[in-house]
Amino acid sequence: MNVKIQSVKFDADKKLVDFVNGKMAKLERFVESATSAEVILKLDKDTERGNKVATIKIGVPGADLVADSRSKSFEESVDEAIDALKKQIEKHKERFNK
Repeated sequence: MNVKIQSVKFDADKKLVDFVNGKMAKLERFVESATSAEVILKLDKDTERGNKVATIKIGVPGADLVADSRSKSFEESVDEAIDALKKQIEKHKERFNK
């Protein structure tokens, strides 16, 4: 799976990019048929709820699965978005395996 990482309003350092790539590699075990993956990391102005936003979009045959999360760190946002995607992947598999 080819993962495209985009950072908005800041430059992602190598440590963050490596973290995201590692998490996406683990997610790849759940989705064998993924055609594309895009991770958008964005800084927001809402510091009260958390200003680090991660949006992950995975293209699978028949649908695009999207999850986003907001927290105080990008690592936490990515983890939460991946957890949400895992649930979507399971539902997607159930629909197509009926």
